[in-house]
Amino acid sequence: MKVLILHQHFKTPYSGGAIRSYYLAKALVDHGIETTVITARTSETYEVENVDGIEVHYLPIAYDNAFKFYKRSLAFLHFAWQAVKVSDQFKNADICYAISVPLTVGIAARKIRARHKIPFIFEVGDLWPDAPVQLGFIRNTLLRKYLYRLEEQIYKSAQAVVALSTAIKSAVENKVPGKEVHLLPNISDTDFFKPEKKNPELERKFGVQNKFVVSYIGAVGFANGLGYFLECARVSQQASLPVHFLLCGEGAELEHLKQLHCDYKLGNFTFTPFQTRDGVREIMNVTDATFISYRPEPILQTGSPNKYFDGLAAGKLIVVNFGGWIKDEVERTRCGIYIDPQVAEDFVVQLKPFLKSNDLLTGYQRSARHLAEQSYSRHLLSEKFVNIFRAAKDGEDLIN
Repeated sequence: MKVLILHQHFKTPYSGGAIRSYYLAKALVDHGIETTVITARTSETYEVENVDGIEVHYLPIAYDNAFKFYKRSLAFLHFAWQAVKVSDQFKNADICYAISVPLTVGIAARKIRARHKIPFIFEVGDLWPDAPVQLGFIRNTLLRKYLYRLEEQIYKSAQAVVALSTAIKSAVENKVPGKEVHLLPNISDTDFFKPEKKNPELERKFGVQNKFVVSYIGAVGFANGLGYFLECARVSQQASLPVHFLLCGEGAELEHLKQLHCDYKLGNFTFTPFQTRDGVREIMNVTDATFISYRPEPILQTGSPNKYFDGLAAGKLIVVNFGGWIKDEVERTRCGIYIDPQVAEDFVVQLKPFLKSNDLLTGYQRSARHLAEQSYSRHLLSEKFVNIFRAAKDGEDLIN
């Protein structure tokens, strides 16, 4: 069996960043399935590497989280075009797995299907074009109509759709009634991230000795609404809470946030550069609570952010400032808290019980780890992913 994966943002444990697609590709390889990935990175030349048994083809396409919307869109279209050209090397693939975002990867998957008769499964991590439309990035009426039509065509052309959340699954089913949609949420690597005692050396490294640490690790983009994270730090400083905030990541909003940091004169807040996986684990070691942030837009409540699943695996208190399925889950399982996205002072109110009671904090942290092990472990979801391809190869109905 041969699988071709299309993912413009494929990352590995050795480079840092979100590595869901690496986990999935590695699961296929570990089950004896020949797996090739077409991806991209900022480079001058086309390169091929073997990464833990995965044959990875890197297209030389520049991309950065700090790119403006239309520059990012051009990079997405460039990748789709180049991926189709490169696919001529893989005419004998049995199935293609196309990972969005962006939605434009579906253009490549459809063209490969037409060109080489290779069926494809389409993974939906975020709902496009709903997200950029609701966030105000796409205002042209004709462009909106085109993108919604393209979305529907991609879903209809796919052999199956994989959704990363129940909300996304429901949305796709409503858009394309009768389409087989499978729920495969993001992955908690419960082997790599584990509950640990704080390392005094790491506490000194990050300057957080004797502090309750709240960390945000991930993209620093418009959708993340991280100005609110700094507001939480500001009101915590005013309330003299023994809390320190760490922000680790990169993106278009980083310089704006650094200006806010200066304006607020925050002594309880540290910016940390983008980290490799090992660096993220160090930050997790000194962290008490993981902060998951989005702007208050309904579409952003449907996603499946990596930082949530890493926080669960590491056994951290989860703090969210948006509604939707994650809010419901952390409150139901008592592994996290919801804070009002309009009132930063609510952060102080909600956090104080955990500062006063270590037993309460420990209980919530244990619940987080338990949820990771029972629902989102790498081993559990990898097996489910592989079974989808086994069924597809046998010509059977895909397994939910």
